[in-house]
Amino acid sequence: MEAHTLLIQPIIALVIWSLVMWLWMYLTRLPAIATMKMKMDPDTPSGVQMSLLPARVRWKADNYNHLMEQPTVFYAVAISLAVIGEPTDVTVMAAWVYVGLRVVHSLVQALGNKIELRFLVFIMSNIPLMLLTWQAARAAFGGGS
Repeated sequence: MEAHTLLIQPIIALVIWSLVMWLWMYLTRLPAIATMKMKMDPDTPSGVQMSLLPARVRWKADNYNHLMEQPTVFYAVAISLAVIGEPTDVTVMAAWVYVGLRVVHSLVQALGNKIELRFLVFIMSNIPLMLLTWQAARAAFGGGS
């Protein structure tokens, strides 16, 4: 398998995980809406009606939103490394560690939302993201790997 393909795999894995969280969000949100007999009101400001849902339901949506935020930096950096042709064993491992920590972050948030633990996992996920960014910057600006 070509080196750049090895870096595409964690990207696709995180996309798959994001879709799992999307599905989980709706599998919990729609029954909660039905149970509460909520009537969707287009005139209600964004988020107001969803704030009435139980916290355990909202946590999945919050996490799905988080997966649409910082991981976009991961996607850009990892794809850049794959295109530049600079993936190394270290960058591939860092990409997988990042994905693994984002999955852990999702599970912490979606299952119990212990904020201190979730924050720790978030901070830890920035370490491989910074390493990937450093490697991409070195490759893009001529510093080698």
